[in-house]
Amino acid sequence: MGRRLVGTVTGLLVLFLGSLAFNAASGQSHWPGPLDFVRVHPWVVLLLLVPLAGIELWLQPRGGRTPRPTPPGTYRLPPRNTHFTGRDATLRELRQRLTASDGVAIQAVHGLGGVGKTQLAVEYAYRYRSKYQFVAFIDAEDPDLVASQFTSLARELGLVEVSADQVVPGVYGKLGDRRPWLIILDNGEKPGTLVHALPSGDLARHGHVVVTTRMSGWSGTAGVVDLEVFSRQESVELLVRRVPGTSAETAAGIAEQLGDLPLALEQAAGYMDYNQTSPEEYLALLTSRLDDMIARGELADRPAVVVSTLWQLSVRRLEREQPQAVRLLELCALLAPEPIPLDLFTGGSEPLITAAADPLTWDTTVGALAGLGLARREESALVLHRLVQAAIRASMTGEALAAARVRLCRALLAAVPHDIHGDPDARPRWHRLLAHVLTVTKGEPPAECAAETAVLLRLASEFLLQIGDRHLARPLCERALALDEALGGRDAEVAFDLIALAQIHRDLGAPGTARPLAERALSLHEASLPAQSPAIATDLATLARTLCMLGEHATALPLAERALRIDEAAYGPESPYVSFDLVALATVHFDLGDPATAVPLISRALRIREAIYDPGHLYIGYALLFKARALHALDDSSAVEFARRGAQNLRTQLGRTHPKTVEAFALVDQLER
Repeated sequence: MGRRLVGTVTGLLVLFLGSLAFNAASGQSHWPGPLDFVRVHPWVVLLLLVPLAGIELWLQPRGGRTPRPTPPGTYRLPPRNTHFTGRDATLRELRQRLTASDGVAIQAVHGLGGVGKTQLAVEYAYRYRSKYQFVAFIDAEDPDLVASQFTSLARELGLVEVSADQVVPGVYGKLGDRRPWLIILDNGEKPGTLVHALPSGDLARHGHVVVTTRMSGWSGTAGVVDLEVFSRQESVELLVRRVPGTSAETAAGIAEQLGDLPLALEQAAGYMDYNQTSPEEYLALLTSRLDDMIARGELADRPAVVVSTLWQLSVRRLEREQPQAVRLLELCALLAPEPIPLDLFTGGSEPLITAAADPLTWDTTVGALAGLGLARREESALVLHRLVQAAIRASMTGEALAAARVRLCRALLAAVPHDIHGDPDARPRWHRLLAHVLTVTKGEPPAECAAETAVLLRLASEFLLQIGDRHLARPLCERALALDEALGGRDAEVAFDLIALAQIHRDLGAPGTARPLAERALSLHEASLPAQSPAIATDLATLARTLCMLGEHATALPLAERALRIDEAAYGPESPYVSFDLVALATVHFDLGDPATAVPLISRALRIREAIYDPGHLYIGYALLFKARALHALDDSSAVEFARRGAQNLRTQLGRTHPKTVEAFALVDQLER
């Protein structure tokens, strides 16, 4: 409005002064037509024109009084993603880092391929575009092409005649006239490959640079914002919005299968939209055919990008530069999407891959996966996203998959503790490796590792039984038994499977099913092992406790006594295996109505276990509860304290709702009354 007013007043003055000058210079006594009135009465004309100008200014639209802010100039900025979801906290953090008075004007958004780094940077540009005078987007995936894009940007900014070596500083210098500015360098490699594209010194002032990258190593050059996969809530929000009719429960199931990877979720939405597949049907396909499904579906704005090919360039680079890293990646792809202990590859008598033989080579091999964003390195472990694993598996031949599985079966069999009951350190080790054992043993095994698979399955079932997960233990043990029986000539191993399965059925409250399994196991072991073998003692103790459940105490008693003698002779009086025999024998006496004989047996078993296991071990909890019942039968008031300790132990280990925990607290209530 100020400019319009000045212009109007200036025009009036020019007209007025011009009329006076013309009047004086012309010497004419008369002007043609109405202009003669201007000649005779110039001051009157001026007075008439001033209010007319004021009226014209008043009639201007109010919106025109304040000029709209000029939108920032842009260079190759992609369209805004209308389906952008979440990330509010990360966008605020990025803005805060870029604008902090002592902050770094260069920030690297680092994360796994497909996690949404580019989308975040583009959304940042649009969300804060009013804060910038110019925004440029540079594709930095190929460092050799970055210079040509800066040359094009230079022309956009009006720089025509500039030498190749001066084009980048020339661009940043020219941007000084359009500050503040924002440059996005998308999908950058290592900092060294982009150093020529980054501003320095005074050129870095009055502007911001955001680099998106999968590569580690940017902390010395820029601030680093680590971008993780979506939260489950963000995943569900995206799917429910993108695919009408999707329930939150089904969306959560899809998100679980896809590991909350944003690109995979968008691809899933595209697949369901194009094929008109219901969310429930899509989830079923994902569950059964994950490796195939990650190649299907497309993004509306990036039709050539699918999860199955997302990491191909990184893998090809590894194959050229560090082929042993690719071998490690292939092995990890067949394991669970859980932390993979690195000593699985180095701890055996023979390293699983060649690189593991030398500490330095091994460190750089593991580091290569982390450096390229294919894995995350944690303390003594490596973590791969489930879709990275699926993509690698999908790229492997059938022969390569089978060979890797054979090697992993053998490595896991060497890594897991076999003495699950007697080794006090077995539980934490099994907790770290169980998911990988279950993953590698899934499905029909290659013939070369069928025997190893059977042993792994049985050991896993024994561990699960120990921690109270009987329902998961049962199918594993049944598979082990089927494999060993199919292989033939493995009577001792078949008997181990049978006795483990008998223990599971006994714990499930099915002694009638457990009995023939235990009897067959005892028969096979007595035919194939020495008479004093501890394996026979396990069979005897298991059969004795099963018979007690069936009310056949007289038959059970000599079996339990024989088991105790064998294990004391084999292991000594303080062995954890002796404690199992003592419990079996105490069970027989207690069921026979002789708690006085049972109490010293169970007390001795408890003392052995407390000397070997952690205080919270389930075996200690079971012994405490058994002792409480025996003491209560003798009217000993100390029974309630043993029951409380045992119940607390089970609640900690099994959870509040586990049937054994519920039963334990019911005993506490009974004794307290």
